Amino acid sequence: MTKTTHTSSDGTKTRHSTGGHSLDTVAVRGARLFEPHTGAISTPIYQNTTFRHPGLFESTGFDYSRVINPTRSELERTIALLEGGDYGLAFASGMGAISALIKLYQPGDHLIVSEDLYGGTYRLFTEYYEPYGLSFSWVDTSDCMRVEQALQPKTKAIFIETPSNPMMKVTDIRRCAELIHHQGGQLIVDNTFLSPYFQNPLRSGADMVIHSGTKYLSGHNDTLSGLIVLSNTQLEQALREVQKSEGASLSPFDAWLTLRGIKTLALRMERCEGNAFRIAQWLQEHPRVDQVFFTGFPDHPHYALSCSQARGFGGMISFALKDPADVPVLLKSVSLILFAESLGGVESLITYPLVQTHSAIPEAMRRSAGITDRLLRLSVGIEDADDLIADLASAFACCGKDR
Repeated sequence: MTKTTHTSSDGTKTRHSTGGHSLDTVAVRGARLFEPHTGAISTPIYQNTTFRHPGLFESTGFDYSRVINPTRSELERTIALLEGGDYGLAFASGMGAISALIKLYQPGDHLIVSEDLYGGTYRLFTEYYEPYGLSFSWVDTSDCMRVEQALQPKTKAIFIETPSNPMMKVTDIRRCAELIHHQGGQLIVDNTFLSPYFQNPLRSGADMVIHSGTKYLSGHNDTLSGLIVLSNTQLEQALREVQKSEGASLSPFDAWLTLRGIKTLALRMERCEGNAFRIAQWLQEHPRVDQVFFTGFPDHPHYALSCSQARGFGGMISFALKDPADVPVLLKSVSLILFAESLGGVESLITYPLVQTHSAIPEAMRRSAGITDRLLRLSVGIEDADDLIADLASAFACCGKDR
C-alpha cells in the first residue's frame, strides 16, 4: 500500500493512504483515472436526463439521471475512496444529504446531537423532523460523560460535528462509536471542517460521514453539493431509495465542479492550515481580541485528541472580541477578507455566527455553547498570509474610533 507523509504546520508528521494509492493521488485522479471510451482525463459532464436501453430488460447501467448519472457516480466513488468507505452518495446540498440521512430513523427514535453545530441542522431537526416523531438531545459531545448520560433506550444515533461549528470543540469519535454501538445504533460524523484530507471518521469507528461538499471539497465558493459516505450495504440501499424518490440528487455539472475542486484538495488544505496557524497566532496577540479558538494550538483543551484522530487542524478559526461594539466596525472594515456566509473556499471569509449561521438556535443554547455577540468565525483561504494579516490589522485600527 502506497503511503504519503503529511507535515502539519506545527511540525507533526503523519502518514495516510487510501486503497492502493495515497490520498493525494486519489484526490487528483479520482476513482476511474480517465474515461475509458475516449481516454478523457477529465470526467465528462453527462448532461443527460435519460439513457438509451439496448433492448427490453437490458441496460447500460444508466437509465435516468435522478437515479444514477455517470458524472455523479464518479464523484460518489471518489469520495468513498477518500473517506475509506464502500459507498458514496451525492446530493444537491449538504442539507439535502442530512435530510436524506435522517429518514433512516423512525417516529419514536431518539438522536443525540452536538449542541455546537451548524444552525441549519438544528432548524431541520427541530422544525421539520420533531413533528414527525423523532426526538433530539442537544449535548456538548466533546464531554463523553454527557453523551453517555444522554443515552436512552430508544437512542438510535449520535450525530456530531468535530471540530464543532463554530467553537472548535473536538469530540472523541472512537468513544462515541463505542457508546452508540453498544445499543445497536449508528455514529454520524459531519466531517466538513477537516475534509477527508485531514480526518477519516470511518476509520475511527463512525458508521456514516457527512460533507457539505460546498465547502472544502469543491473549494471555490461556486458549487452546492452534499455527500454521504458509509460501508453498510443495508443503509446504503435505504439511502439510495431516498435519493431516488425525493430527487435531491446532485446535478451532473455540479458533480463535475466538485470533482474538479477535489483535485486540488491536498494543496488547498495544506495552504489553508498554514495560513490559519499564522493568523491564529497573530490574533492571540492582538489587544482587542479576548480569546482565539483554533484546534492547532497545543494549549487547546482537545489538542491531544485532535492529534490522535486527525492528521491536521484545518483552516477554521473562531475568535471573541473584548468589545462587542467592535464587531460591526471590523466586519465593515475588512476588504480582502470578505464578510460572507459559508467556508472552505480559496477566498477567506469572515462570518458573524450569532446573526448568520446560528440564528435558528435558541439564545439559551447559544450562550451555553459559547456563541456570543462577540464571536466571529474566520475561514482562512489560500491568499498570502501577510496580506490577510494586514487586512485584519487595518480593520482593527478602525475599531474604537469616534467612541
